[in-house]
Amino acid sequence: MGYVGSGEAGSRPQEVVMAGLARLEYRGYDSAGIAIVTEDPSALAVVKRAGKLAVLATELKEHSLPPGTAAIGHTRWATHGAPTDANAHPHIAAGGRIAIIHNGIIENHAALRAELKAKGAVFMSDTDTETAGHLLAAEVASGKTLTEAMRAATRRLDGSFTLLAIDAKEPRVVVGTRRNSPLVVGLGGGENFLASDVIAFIDFTRKALELGQDEVVEITPDSVIVTDVEGKKVERAPYTINWDATAAQKGGFPTFMEKEIHDQSTAVADTLRGRMDESGRLMLDEGLIDESILNAVDKIVVVACGTAAYAGMVAKYAIEHWCRIPVEVELAHEFRYRDPVVSVKTLIVAISQSGETMDTIMAIRHAQQQGASVIGIVNVQGSTIAREADAVLYTRAGPEIAVASTKAFVAQITATFLLGLYLAELRGNKYPDEIAILLEELDEMPSKIQRVLDTSEPIREIARSMADERTILFLGRHVGYPIALEGALKLKELAYIHAEGFAAGELKHGPIALIEKGLPVFIILPSPRGRDSLHAKVLSSIEEVKARGARIIVIAEEGDEEAPRHADHIFYVPETPVLLAPLVNVVPLQIFACALATAKGCNVDQPRNLAKSVTVE
Repeated sequence: MGYVGSGEAGSRPQEVVMAGLARLEYRGYDSAGIAIVTEDPSALAVVKRAGKLAVLATELKEHSLPPGTAAIGHTRWATHGAPTDANAHPHIAAGGRIAIIHNGIIENHAALRAELKAKGAVFMSDTDTETAGHLLAAEVASGKTLTEAMRAATRRLDGSFTLLAIDAKEPRVVVGTRRNSPLVVGLGGGENFLASDVIAFIDFTRKALELGQDEVVEITPDSVIVTDVEGKKVERAPYTINWDATAAQKGGFPTFMEKEIHDQSTAVADTLRGRMDESGRLMLDEGLIDESILNAVDKIVVVACGTAAYAGMVAKYAIEHWCRIPVEVELAHEFRYRDPVVSVKTLIVAISQSGETMDTIMAIRHAQQQGASVIGIVNVQGSTIAREADAVLYTRAGPEIAVASTKAFVAQITATFLLGLYLAELRGNKYPDEIAILLEELDEMPSKIQRVLDTSEPIREIARSMADERTILFLGRHVGYPIALEGALKLKELAYIHAEGFAAGELKHGPIALIEKGLPVFIILPSPRGRDSLHAKVLSSIEEVKARGARIIVIAEEGDEEAPRHADHIFYVPETPVLLAPLVNVVPLQIFACALATAKGCNVDQPRNLAKSVTVE
């Protein structure tokens, strides 16, 4: 977070930056720090502490900083160096004149560190960030302004990074640069902001400006100047943030996780809203891929990581069924390293909540180099994937603060369904009346999700009873399989216990060896309706694990008369078409993981070792 304002030196820089860091803490919380340009031109005021932001806030209450005109602040998720006071940002150079903060990884830091040490630089931390600080110091010492120094330093750095810096001798300037890592400008009146997410300054302005690759920005109270690394001025169009600060607050819930679980009916409804053009055809949000290209597509590859990859697995079932196009789902960090077969007839679908997931960004760039077209499914307007994709479908889930994803997941699934129907309509795989029926079924999903939320107390009771369990398994088939994987991931993320998801048919091929007396096993039971229902086969899987003493928890459809005979515990969800069932089946698993982790005393909003956006590869 960076801030500069007009007027006399005062407390506002500290107040604004600390408020921004409070909103950004979900991105990293190993340590935190702040640096302020004061009226003393010889040195900056800096405080930084290991631990969560509250540790820094307590320190500032006990030892307040002097008035200032500009400030930068940082909450850290450690990559280089342990989370200690010394490794916390900001880092200082030039005898306390310059402070720098950094997201990302500087890949050539070792060589630069050796070079700078040979020239007399003294390093106080184990971080790669400090290298950039000493580079800036050397450039400033040669007579450059801070902005000129940042351009020169950026040209020498390899890797993925966002850097912000201040100089004690330039009291109303904050300078930033970005490469493969997010940085956004907030445009105020007599003050301006820099942050890695618009949520940091949403309390102060809703006007924002996105930066492109390898661009340097200088903000003062009355100006924002963007240049490339050679100094050529770049024009960037501002945009308006379409949600307000209340969307990023807990709304009466004890945690952001609880709030965001309860936001899911709204998230799905908002993702569905306004998807028709004047002629009644489905449309994407931004960008345009020529219809001839989409009609020629012979393969779709979904690239994503973690929860987003499980949304892609759900999409595979729906898109293949509706469009008759083969769909592959690839972990983005594996995709480009295995020499994938990609051509101009391949459509890449990149799914990322933040739109800044570095593995996914690098995967789509590799695919575009091979001639493929890219559709991004993201939640953040103006993010890197949104800008670099050929077309965009926004999930409109609103800000998701809890590190473990919930509402973004159901919104991503919904968006992939819309994409599948868009392609089916465009390619003539579905008649207009079939599309209309499927859209009507999708429109019913928010109310069905709300019914699950309104009847969720039994699953919470089950969770509290299992707070001491060490292992829990999840089984599903067809679209229930990726939901089993997601249920297990949520439990790992939030409660730190061993959890695994399996395809139920795979059970007898090895995983059944894990079953022992009393082991909790969740089963997502398919609907008994339909000619091709897998209901009977999954019931057989239940009997296999029950015979070995497992404790059976079943997620079943309302009206399923067979399910109670096989379950120790049962939780019902509304009747739902098979392909859309993940939208209701995942909700009780999210509630279970949140409730169990809460019963264990875990911080469900900020799980250990995790950050919201993985912006390094």
